[in-house]
Formats: sequence, C-alpha cells, structure tokens
Amino acid sequence: MVEPRRLLVIFFLSTLLIAYSNANVEEIQKGTEEGDEEGKVGGQKAHGVTYDARSLIINGKRELLFSGAIHYPRSTPDMWPDLIKKAKQGGINTIETYVFWNGHEPVEGQYNFEGEFDLVKFIKLIHEHKLYAVVRVGPFIQAEWNHGGLPYWLREVPGIIFRSDNEPFKKHMKRFVTMIVDKLKQEKLFAPQGGPIILAQIENEYNTIQRAFREKGDSYVQWAGKLALSLNANVPWIMCKQRDAPDPVINTCNGRHCGDTFYGPNKRNKPALWTENWTAQYRVFGDPPSQRSAEDLAYSVARFFSKNGSMVNYYMYYGGTNFGRTSASFTTTRYYDEAPLDEFGLQREPKWGHLKDVHRALSLCKRALFWGVPTTLKLGPDQQAIVWQQPGTSACAAFLANNNTRLAQHVNFRGQDIRLPARSISVLPDCKTVVFNTQLVTTQHNSRNFVRSEIANKNFNWEMYREVPPVGLGFKFDVPRELFHLTKDTTDYAWYTTSLKLGRRDLPMKKNVSPVLRVASLGHGIHAYVNGEYAGSAHGSKIEKSFVFQRAVSLKEGENHIALLGYLVGLPDSGAYMEKRFAGPRSITILGLNTGTLDISQNGWGHQVGIDGEKKKLFTEEGSKSVQWTKPDQGGPLTWYKGYFDAPEGDNPVAIVMTGMGKGMVWINGRSIGRYWNNYLSPLKKPTQSEYHIPRAYLKPKNLIVLLEEEEGNPKDVHIVTVNRDTICSAVSEIHPPSPRLFETKNGTLQPKVNDLKPRAELICPGKKQIVAVEFASYGDPFGACGAYFIGNCTAPESKQVVEKYCLGKPSCQIPLDSIHFSDQNGACTHLRKTLAVQVKCA
Repeated sequence: MVEPRRLLVIFFLSTLLIAYSNANVEEIQKGTEEGDEEGKVGGQKAHGVTYDARSLIINGKRELLFSGAIHYPRSTPDMWPDLIKKAKQGGINTIETYVFWNGHEPVEGQYNFEGEFDLVKFIKLIHEHKLYAVVRVGPFIQAEWNHGGLPYWLREVPGIIFRSDNEPFKKHMKRFVTMIVDKLKQEKLFAPQGGPIILAQIENEYNTIQRAFREKGDSYVQWAGKLALSLNANVPWIMCKQRDAPDPVINTCNGRHCGDTFYGPNKRNKPALWTENWTAQYRVFGDPPSQRSAEDLAYSVARFFSKNGSMVNYYMYYGGTNFGRTSASFTTTRYYDEAPLDEFGLQREPKWGHLKDVHRALSLCKRALFWGVPTTLKLGPDQQAIVWQQPGTSACAAFLANNNTRLAQHVNFRGQDIRLPARSISVLPDCKTVVFNTQLVTTQHNSRNFVRSEIANKNFNWEMYREVPPVGLGFKFDVPRELFHLTKDTTDYAWYTTSLKLGRRDLPMKKNVSPVLRVASLGHGIHAYVNGEYAGSAHGSKIEKSFVFQRAVSLKEGENHIALLGYLVGLPDSGAYMEKRFAGPRSITILGLNTGTLDISQNGWGHQVGIDGEKKKLFTEEGSKSVQWTKPDQGGPLTWYKGYFDAPEGDNPVAIVMTGMGKGMVWINGRSIGRYWNNYLSPLKKPTQSEYHIPRAYLKPKNLIVLLEEEEGNPKDVHIVTVNRDTICSAVSEIHPPSPRLFETKNGTLQPKVNDLKPRAELICPGKKQIVAVEFASYGDPFGACGAYFIGNCTAPESKQVVEKYCLGKPSCQIPLDSIHFSDQNGACTHLRKTLAVQVKCA
C-alpha cells in the first residue's frame, strides 16, 4: 500500500515531468518555426553534436549530411585542396576518412604524421572549406588496405588475438585510439571545440566476424564502445553494420541499397545513418571492370532519405591510388576508379553531376523531412508514394517510386498524371512539382582520354640490369619458412634455396621424359629457377590464395640448385584470426625420377628476405649507380629497367601505360607508385589495370623511372600519358524534368529561379577550357553513350549547326530542347518524344 504523502510526491513529480516535456516540445516547435528549413532546434546548445531519431543535431541545427570518402594516404597533399573543393561543388557537405594505423605507426612506438599521412593537415583543410568531417578511427579499417590497417608488428605480440576480448590486443588498440583522439583534441578539431569532426567510428563491420569469437566477441563490442565513450571527444560514436552497438553508440548501414536492406537503428532514439554507399566496387587483379550507374546511386540515396535516412556517405567519393605496397591481397593499385572523382581526381560524369542534383533535390525537402510526419501510399502494383507533411503547415515533400525494373508507369498523385520511368523515384519538394527523377539525367556526361605525351616520350631510352638467382643461402632451416613471418611486411619477396645430388640412375632414361618440379603453396605466388635457368611462375588469386606450381625442369647428374622466389601481393585485410594467416611453400617435390617421387620439403632450405636490387635501392638515383646497366635485350625474368623522361606538358594528371609488361613495380624518382600486373588477365582477356597514376608531386623537370619486371615483359612500348575528361556530352529528352538547380525555397515555399523550365542540354568545360569542336549532335532519336553516340532513325539536319551556334568558343552553353530551333525530321519521328544528344571537345 502506498502512503498518501508518497502519492502526493509522485503526483507532483509527474506533473513537473509532463510540464517539462511539454515545454521542451514547445521549444522545439518554436525552433522549428524560427529556423524554418534551416533545421534549427530550440533549446539546443550553440556548440556540440547530439542526435535524436530524426538526425544529428549540430550546433543546435539539424542537417541532411551528404558525405564523401576521401582517404588522405591514397592521394598526395597537393591534391587534397582540389579534391575537397570538387566534393563541395558536388553538393558534399561532409568528408569521411579512415585512420591508417600501419601508416602512422609502422614500427611500434615510432609515429609518422608527415606527407600523405598528415591527418591533422587533412582535417584542417576540410575545416577551411567549411565542411564537416567523419573520422573512422577503427583502428581495424579493412578498406582493402594492407593488413586492414593493422601494423605488422602487432602480429608478433605474444598471445595476441586480433579484434577479440584479448588483453594484448586491447592494450595496443586502446593506446593507439587514445593517441589519435588526443591528437585531434589538442588541435581542437572536434565540433564542440569549434572544429569540423561531427562523428567518430570505433571498430568496423565487426558483426561479420563476431560469432567466430563467441562470448569474447560479444564482450569485445561492449569494451570497444566503452573505450570510445571514455575518450571524451564529445561527439557521437558510430559502429557500422553492428546490430548490438552499445548505447549511446549508433549502429549504421553499409551496402548498396540501405533504404531497403538496413534493419534500422537498434534504439528508437538513434538516427538512420548510411556510412558506406558503394559507388562501384574496388577491383582485384584478374577482375573485369566494376561499374555502378549514376541512376542506381541516385535511386538508392533518394530511397534512403525518403525512409527517414539523414546521412549518406559515398564509399568512395574520390577513387584514390594504392601507392607502394599499401594495397591488400591482390587489390589493384587503382582503388575506386568508378567514384564521382576518379583515380586522377577528375569529375566522372554523369555520376558527379547526377549526385549533385539528388543532393539539391533532397535539400529542397529539408523542412518537410525534418519536421514532417511520413505516410506511405500505394499508387499501383509496384508504385508507391512516401509523403512527408508537417502538421498544421504547408510544408510537404513527396517521393514517388516506380519499383518495376522494366516498365515506365503513369501514376495519379493529388490529381496530377506523373510518368515514372522504370525503377526510379521522382522528388516533389512541395508535393506538386517534380524537380528530379533518379532515372532521368539532366547533367552532362564525359569520357576519359589518355593522351600520349610528346615531351615525356621523346628520347625515352631504357637500360637493364638482371638479377642472378642465389645459390646456397645461409639462414638455413629444415623446411621453407612461412612467408608473412619471413618478410614482416618489409618487402614482397623472399628467396628459398636448396641443393640436391642426383646420380645417373636417378634421372629419366627416356629423352621425351623430363622431371617435374611441383610446389604446393599457401600463396601468393612463386618464381622458380633450376640450375640458374628460369623454370616459370604460378600464383593464386584473391578468392583462392593457395596454388600448385608444376613445370618440367632440366636436372643433371651431380649437384642441382633450386631457387624459389616467393612473393606476396599485399597482406590480408579481413576476416577473423587474421594474425594466423599463412603464405609460402608448404610442400616441394620432384616427380618423374627413376627412383620415384622425391620430397625435398625437408631437404634443408636457405633463406633471403628481399632481392638484391631492393637492398641496393636501384630505384634511387644514388642506388642505381651501384650496378652496371646494359642495353636491354628481349626481356627476361627478374630484370630492372631504368630510364629518364621529361615532365609532361600542361598540368593535367599523369599516368604510365604498362604495355608489354608482365608483373612488378614502378618507381618515379625513388617513390613507388605501386604494383603492376599486366599479364594477369580478366575473363575479358584484358589486364585489370593498364594505366598507373604518377602524381604530379612526384615529378621534376627530368625524372628517373625504374621498373622491376618479375616475369618476361619488355618495356619498349611503355609510355607516359596525360589524362583529361575534355570530351563532354549531354543527352536530354523532352520528358526530362527541369534541373533541381533551377529551384529554391523562400520562406518555406518552392520557387523557380528562372521563367523557362523547359528541358535543356547543358555543357561545361573543365577548368578554364573552351568548346573547340562539336563532334556529334542529333535532335531526334540518337542512341549510344558519351564517346560513342550514333544517329537513330531520324535526326534534324541542322542539329550540328544549332549546337555550334550555342556552344562553339564558349566555356559553357545551354541548348534548349525546342523544335523551333530544329527543322522537321522525317516521318519516322513524327509522334516520338525527341532527344538531343551532343558531344563536344574542350581545349
């Protein structure tokens, strides 16, 4: 039984709580009215980051966050300002990056925050451009980065188990994460300090391996969350793809279609955030091209925001380059080239522009999305409307979706007949006006060109130096040592040597029978020499690292020398128990001898870490003087090539085309631009990557280039190119909506900026270039893509002249889609909705 006095106290406290809640609601409503679509929230402190179920609240204001991933060590510091600037121009208001532990602490206790690893400088540049930042500390990051960002020395800590409730791992993880957060706090880079960092991430996609560690996995998640909170960064922490993210850590989504696949925040007071919207897919050697259309990306973004999402991060927004030996197992040197900013930092259109348009369209919906209540309406079998309406106001935004993947549909929405292309979403910021459709691209397209440099390739003469396989190495063990442990991530290479004596009766008697050397290896690849002669090579793949090498070899009576060069193509970057992964030869036998199969696995093996040319630093000016270079012959295995070239003309990005080469590495003025592997062909019978980025920052007026060719490539056709996207195009039809860039909101009302909202083809040259030629123009029913347009059944004869009138000699132009500018077409197009396709050249 409750005493009357206690009842009175409970009633009084309840009344106070209700009064406080009502006051808080009124305060938020007041902030809503005053802040309008700017998203100001009443009662929020001026500096700081909080959140509720709708969004992050940054310095007292709600934000729709359009974030782009730009990884600082996958570019050079001189590129950072331009990348950030182009991202901002593309409607990005947030830059996301991982923190790369093995780059910052390559040796235990020795830190590196210089050059491309100057994290503080990178974050400060983001702040200078008035953008927010998301820092994914990890420290495990995966990211197709060598060892998932974990330094190699961590593997050799006694008793360590990565990413588990394991004291040695937690000790080192806590020390590094604390050091990073303290460093950022000292520079006042977190939002409550006036800096740009609004979110931080601990761990990374841990749910994918959590079960492997059983209860140690569950307790590790809780420990990681508490560690993050204890650092007092005073911004929200996130865990991506982590259903059991401990409060108040926010669980987030990674994937291509989080609007449909995200199971949602694990607590009602957390916002829906998308940390990785994959703009294509990274590639590994042996892969065909990876693509994702701008239309599909825009559809996924519009769908996520229509279903209560408030942040998307494009992974990647800038493609980036894996310089040196930084890429993970079998990952190409070129990273996410299909991103809105390609590997060279050039805008990939229409991806860059179409995403800019979806950002603009969603921004026009801010007020309704922030303060409205969503309702879902069925408009047809595969069609629906998600409507956000703010009660008691005119603020309304609608997202009309056609989920039929093959057919366009007409829907009736609030008395309007609206055409929805197949698998598309139309955005109506006022529930009346279509300003954007995810399937209809109004922005321009472009095509990338690799132009042979006349200056760089002039007098491009090669010299060569060939390595000699070693014989009888010291550092002997009964069996070949494991390759990861042997190299310790200091090199890709290690030699294994052994010798065996054979008598005349051991060798095959028949002339058409040869012994076979068989090596079963755990990966990644080997080159084999027998008695100084190259016997061949074999390798595994990203999917199956293990492989078997088998080649006929020439053995002789007496002593025979076998040398195996084991090589790696990056360390693993994902999965449980990474510290227990192995590579290198595990079984070595000789078949076809008269005396039967001979197992030489325990024959006694000498070892050498690295190859001689690496130790002599032949890739540097000084080191190259330590050997005698000769004129190149027809090429051969394990050969170094040296040459010089002048810096290419202009200021466009630079690349080297590795025509005729096999596998190896490239250095420019002593700096490695990464691994090449031209003879590992994709199923399309083409190299996965042929062009390799040379940052302008690496170049001098005269440049030393050194190649290490592992197999039998010949550099005679290798050449330097400059890269541009000076071929620009537009393809717009009469059914296209006007661009969302032609609208604005004033006092909460959608208004056009111009009187004429008819579709138009828009072209803008990059940089300060001008349109110098119209290469294609057709008003009718053209087809194809930028760089490969074709005239259809009909076209206006004056198409090219009309485009030239509007565009020639100008840095940009707009061509209206109006039949009065074009003559009549033949009868085939009388009742057809017309399309104008244009391709021009900028210079």
